[in-house]
Amino acid sequence: MSTISEDTDPSENRAVARAATAVPPPNRVTFNRLELNRILNLYGRMVADGEWRDYAIDFLKDRAVFSVFRRASEVPIYRIEKDPRLARKQGMYSVISATGLILRRGHELERVLLVIDRKLSLV
Repeated sequence: MSTISEDTDPSENRAVARAATAVPPPNRVTFNRLELNRILNLYGRMVADGEWRDYAIDFLKDRAVFSVFRRASEVPIYRIEKDPRLARKQGMYSVISATGLILRRGHELERVLLVIDRKLSLV
């Protein structure tokens, strides 16, 4: 015999449990919607050009990382990192190459992404 009464809907219990687990822990650093939109726009253009093929997003306790891959089985060719601890110092955004070299660091994501955002220029 079931312990659930006939008056309660079993899907309500699952919805409450799912809502409780869907909220990310508050101690993680994440990209906000505008930051992620800018990064994904750049990613989409590079995929269309055939340069990038895969990505991964990691939300860690101290930083958020968007990794870009040429192929899924390789190391990331670029990592776009957001580290709030550096916000008042060097800037919380940075682009890091596959070798670990910091290509650019700054306070504004738009300016930091210019190092890998190749736009068409008139010749």
